[in-house]
Amino acid sequence: MCGIVGAIAQRNVIEILVEGLRRLEYRGYDSAGVAVVDNSARLKVQKTPGKVAALEGLLATDPVYGKLGIAHTRWATHGVPNEVNAHPHVSGEIAVVHNGIIENHNELRVFLQGEGYVFESETDTEVIGHLIHHLVQQTGNLVDAVAMAVSRFDGAYALAVVSSDDPEVLVGVRHGSPLVLGVGIEENFLASDQMALRQVTDRFVFLEEDDLVEIRREGFVIRNGSGEIVQRTVTRLTDNSDAVGKGPYRHYMIKEIYEQPAALQATFQGRITDKRVIPEALGLGAADLLQRAEHIHIVACGTSYHAGMVARYWIEAWAGIPCQVEVASEYRYRKVVVPANTLFVSISQSGETADTLAALRSGAGDGYLGSLTICNVPNSSLVRESDLALMTAAGAEIGVASTKAFTTQLVALQIFAIALAKYRGLPQAEEQELVQALHLLPDLCRQVLELDPLIEATFESYVEKQHALFLGRGEQFPIALEGALKLKEVSYIHAEAYPAGELKHGPLALVDDHMPVVAVAPTNELLEKLKSNLHEVQARGGKLYVFADSKAGFKNEDGFTLINLPHMPKSLEPILYTIPLQLLAYHVAVMKGTDVDQPRNLAKSVTVE
Repeated sequence: MCGIVGAIAQRNVIEILVEGLRRLEYRGYDSAGVAVVDNSARLKVQKTPGKVAALEGLLATDPVYGKLGIAHTRWATHGVPNEVNAHPHVSGEIAVVHNGIIENHNELRVFLQGEGYVFESETDTEVIGHLIHHLVQQTGNLVDAVAMAVSRFDGAYALAVVSSDDPEVLVGVRHGSPLVLGVGIEENFLASDQMALRQVTDRFVFLEEDDLVEIRREGFVIRNGSGEIVQRTVTRLTDNSDAVGKGPYRHYMIKEIYEQPAALQATFQGRITDKRVIPEALGLGAADLLQRAEHIHIVACGTSYHAGMVARYWIEAWAGIPCQVEVASEYRYRKVVVPANTLFVSISQSGETADTLAALRSGAGDGYLGSLTICNVPNSSLVRESDLALMTAAGAEIGVASTKAFTTQLVALQIFAIALAKYRGLPQAEEQELVQALHLLPDLCRQVLELDPLIEATFESYVEKQHALFLGRGEQFPIALEGALKLKEVSYIHAEAYPAGELKHGPLALVDDHMPVVAVAPTNELLEKLKSNLHEVQARGGKLYVFADSKAGFKNEDGFTLINLPHMPKSLEPILYTIPLQLLAYHVAVMKGTDVDQPRNLAKSVTVE
């Protein structure tokens, strides 16, 4: 979750860079640094492990000034957090900051060592600076050298590059990791997140995949991956409150539901290439733990527990190793048998969930191989106390009922599952198929959100209901559980969820014309069995509401209301079928007049038992 800030201006840019880093602290990091080209065209670098405050202390003791500079907050993936491994990295007159992973860094390191370059750090980033420096000697031009260098990189990255030999240009490039250009008057900026630059501009260009931008004080030039000069839209952001305001939305919950396409994309960016998952994105030491893990124990509460239940299907299907999912409040109070080489995985939006945190602490003495947390809040207790942290990018979630935090957890868990499977013989073609599906996710999410008016109209009758039943099969059963939980949380309607195959084992006794039944029905291997289960409901006079794949072959009829979802890859079904259930719960709650964002008796972060 590293952060990039860059600036070129007619004024000293140090305060702009440092303030930008402060605004990126929410992302999590372990070191910080700046590099500026001073008024004498000399490169000055200050960097330190620890927080931005520690960097500010260095700058107070040894000030640097300049009108061109770059800055960075680093989350360690290659090399421990220390001053040498911190960014920016320098090669001669070149300084570079980098988000992401260069997968072929070892190959490039060997080549550059053959050219006489000496490496000081353990990072993959150092090869970037040395390769650009090497190519500048050939081309005599920084922009051309950066373009040639990135053509040799495998992986995902966002870069900002400066040179004391060319103090009039800042170069940025993105591939699989976000980068945004901030547009000013006689000054321009670069950052991994527009939030870093809101103090200096409200105009932004959101760079597209493989864009390379040459930024000068008076303007900028963008080239696409083919080297052609292209025009990108300059967007003016008018909502200065960013994530903490509702904007045009009535409630935070609906705002956060609609933020999911961007949040999902932000969660996988920098962690996958076009065809592969990057295991190193899980953190320093991840490769060793993933290779050695023979069992997975997932521990979580509430919505996060449902995410873990979905992940079990992926882990066992793709990686072929056993996965156990536990409710944290139960796990911590029983004797747990831990098989050899078991990885402990915790999931929590806040990172402060009391039962989950206690489970991690008690599990530390039970012989686990190591621990990984899936979390949305950097520097939280779970992140600090786990060996690895895979951060979601949901951003601030204000509504108590979790929406975008849940779906981003699913994306993070899918990345984890694929990475785990890579070390167990997952065929490259299958990995490529799963990764390419993830790239389709934001657009498919937007298509599902277009069903919002239809969902609102369809479930208007739920206002008078007292109970509801949710059904799903396979990995859709946890999604049914999540749908029932959302309806309970915000509308106060009693709702239960069951695997559809369990209807005859008790729940069918509840079904009559007063009991609405919601089912999720993607076109998977269990579809025909699910259809049989739904016929059982119809035969007892139950009112069915079915969210189905457009190719599933259902049709509207008496007692059967169909809402078709777009056809999608199987791996995305649990993520995308969650969204209409969120909309269902929201609209029913609004129509009932409940406090949607702050449901009674509930809190956003459960920090006590």
